[in-house]
Amino acid sequence: MDPSSSDKDTPLVENIRLLGRLLGNTIKEQEGDDVFNIVELIRQTSIDYLRYEKPETRKELEALLDSLSPELAVQILRAYSYFSHLANIAEDQHHVRRIRYHEIARSPARFSSTEKAIERVEEAGYGIDDIVKFYDKALIAPVMTAHPTEVRRKSTMTQEMRIADLLHELERVDFTPSEIEEKENELERKILTLWQTNLLRQSKMSVIDELKNGLTYFDYTFLQQLPRFYRKLEASINRKIDDAADVSIPSFLRIGSWIGGDRDGNPFVTAEVLDETFKRQSSLILNHYLEQLNELGRELSLSTRLVTASDALNRLSENSPDTSPHRQEEPYRRALVGLYARVSATLQFMDNEEAAIRPLGDANPYENPKELLADLKVIEDSLKSNNSEALAQGRLEELCRSVDCFGFHLACVDMRQNSAVHGATVAELFKAVDITDRYEKLSESDKITLLSQELSSSRPIIRQNWTYSEQTTSELQIFETAHKIQKTQNFEALSTAIISNTQSVSDVLELALILKEKGIVIPEGESRMNIVPLFETIEDLQNCSGIMDQLFGIPEYMRLVKSLGNIQEVMLGYSDSNKDGGYITSGWELYKAEVTLIEVFRKHGVGIRLFHGRGGTVGRGGGPSYEAILAQPSGAVDGQIRVTEQGEIISSKYTNPDLGLRNLEILASATLEATLLSKNEPEPEDSWLDTMDRLSGKAFETYRGLVYGTEGFIDYFWSSTVINEIATLNIGSRPASRKKTRKIEDLRAIPWVFSWAQCRLMLPGWYGFGYAIEAFIEENPDNGLQLLQEMYQNWPFFESQLSNMDMVLSKTNLAIASRYAALVEDAELREKIFGTIVEEHKKTVKALLAIMQQTTLLAGNPMLTRSIHNRFPYIDPLNHIQVQLLKRYRADQKDAKTLTGIQLSINGIAAGLRNSG
Repeated sequence: MDPSSSDKDTPLVENIRLLGRLLGNTIKEQEGDDVFNIVELIRQTSIDYLRYEKPETRKELEALLDSLSPELAVQILRAYSYFSHLANIAEDQHHVRRIRYHEIARSPARFSSTEKAIERVEEAGYGIDDIVKFYDKALIAPVMTAHPTEVRRKSTMTQEMRIADLLHELERVDFTPSEIEEKENELERKILTLWQTNLLRQSKMSVIDELKNGLTYFDYTFLQQLPRFYRKLEASINRKIDDAADVSIPSFLRIGSWIGGDRDGNPFVTAEVLDETFKRQSSLILNHYLEQLNELGRELSLSTRLVTASDALNRLSENSPDTSPHRQEEPYRRALVGLYARVSATLQFMDNEEAAIRPLGDANPYENPKELLADLKVIEDSLKSNNSEALAQGRLEELCRSVDCFGFHLACVDMRQNSAVHGATVAELFKAVDITDRYEKLSESDKITLLSQELSSSRPIIRQNWTYSEQTTSELQIFETAHKIQKTQNFEALSTAIISNTQSVSDVLELALILKEKGIVIPEGESRMNIVPLFETIEDLQNCSGIMDQLFGIPEYMRLVKSLGNIQEVMLGYSDSNKDGGYITSGWELYKAEVTLIEVFRKHGVGIRLFHGRGGTVGRGGGPSYEAILAQPSGAVDGQIRVTEQGEIISSKYTNPDLGLRNLEILASATLEATLLSKNEPEPEDSWLDTMDRLSGKAFETYRGLVYGTEGFIDYFWSSTVINEIATLNIGSRPASRKKTRKIEDLRAIPWVFSWAQCRLMLPGWYGFGYAIEAFIEENPDNGLQLLQEMYQNWPFFESQLSNMDMVLSKTNLAIASRYAALVEDAELREKIFGTIVEEHKKTVKALLAIMQQTTLLAGNPMLTRSIHNRFPYIDPLNHIQVQLLKRYRADQKDAKTLTGIQLSINGIAAGLRNSG
């Protein structure tokens, strides 16, 4: 099929129909025609309500849903939820299909691809040497967090992955009619298995459960696709030079993780959990190496009767425990047996675990990954020097890259804790050794003076045989464990400690002092841990450059920065800043913070690495990664960037290996372009900056006025959303709130955004924009709109902000949202707040369309338009049933079936929206 033909979506439609038909057959067979017919009736009535919003249709729908028993409602919800899951599979397969079509057709390089990024950089005047230098210094890290927004169980994901594989096989292989029937029968069996599998977790997840889930993405994607990513990248660069070129690119793309190290608000992350995290990570990667070494041993059966081997290879062979006479003339196999024995010994030493296939003899463990890589390079070099270069490619080349990428630790784990906990720990340490018993009451300048002195002092301040509080004991234990892990593994395994809620210089110095007490920071001025402040609220973002400027003026701290390559990492929080000030103000204050940070870092001669704490939804900084990175201010992406990957976004990006490879490529391409091309980009016009300041001020005022300034808003929020019921889902180990209150300030950003997504308002992703634009145009009637259109067309930051709003507004549904508003018993409060939201929604859509010069939402995004068209008829009924079940449950009908139904509806809506938290 021609990839540019008008019927390019036909395979997607066919797949959705196939899966829908098989699901329908399963429902009929398992639950009967009556249930199937009700599913169809609700779907059709929901579509009519969506299209026409007639009062009589609403009454008809409500009557139909009211008639459902809790048992029947659960079956209906399962039907629609599974359709959403199956539609996701079909869409992902279509994405892969389109990528393959373009490659087969040899279409021009597409934006966000490696080839296009290199092409654009070359067009800007950079040579291939400049590109290679970029990769030599680059660091790009997607960092997986355990934030609870993934509602699917691993059991259902496993079945769904097999369904995806079967769709893939049906398209790629030329089967006979009987073979096609056999594959479709297997598809039906998998859907039946799904139908009979519990969608919901029945027990709360532990941190180790979260870790197990996180590790599966290495099996699904990272172990396989990261080596492939580098192979494709090196091939693209070498083709630019000549056919004989052999440029090797360092492993600049590293996978990070917070799972097992993020203690902020999670008391279940302890020293024991951190230790277990590294044991499990190490076990996974070492067992992977053992599997690959075993396979290589099968493959490299080369005989010295036919080929020669290098002296170094022969030495490896001679040191092998393999004494079989049958392999005396097979030096490569014997050498690999020796490597296998040493990796087995490493597994035993590090994780106290026996290899699945016992080695042929004893051997010493490897001290570090570099030793293993050196031995693999001996094998590779011997093959290349003896006319067997083709054999050095493939599995051996990928194993070498894997060892370089993953080491013995698999993923770099970040530690994170709230600044208040660090401060309380330091105060207790000082009090125990009589330095001061009023540390927390000291002025900021006095704290800085004291902390700086102690940072360069060699005297310990941990008192031996002293009983500290439970919290301080836990903190000291986890850093002691971190120090041991660094000794066993290496610096890269555990190289970052993040300070949540950083509000002062002393917040940073407190962590540095704790690290000194545990041997991670040395008094002479050396650190084995990147100390990373996280700025989260609007006020913190406004103050962050001043804090960093003052921090860099402290000699004791600057010595630590220089010991880490003179690079300082700063993390910026998108979620809490949005909850604090709304979407427009959050985005603008993040942008301004980056600009001022760049200036401060240049002033002090320090390299900057920004860590972007983005969520899945627009309300938590989500949106397309490529556009988001290119929208950063000039100098913000200086070859180094880290980005969180959270919850359902991890699974949507990295469950499918082909899509996983594409997403890794997008990150790398965007970082290359943002680093080199931004140097030639003109700075934003002063009038644009002034306009954004004014828009942000108005939007902030509007958002804060609603969320924090409207009497009764807290009651409205807790009544009109599923915030209470979300807490009953077993989707994470952390509590939903920081404190046991109903205040918005104490609520975590994830359930805040998740709740607004469930009721289809998506309020954190747009509220305040409409009023801000209306006010700006009223103040500038002659050229206000024209200026905004100019900003949208010529400023990547503004274009990205509006494109994200376009996307999020397309998923809102005021008709459905009105049914959630009806859950608020106070009619006056309901009408006041929902009426305000509706009015602002109208203003926002009107303003957005005018600036983007569109007549409808998503006019420039046909892919998402198609997705909405395919899935919303099946999401909307989930919302309608959810509302009815909430009414029952909150009216003292708190039976288990009704709660199960609510939980299933949350699952199905989240799956249908895809990015909801």
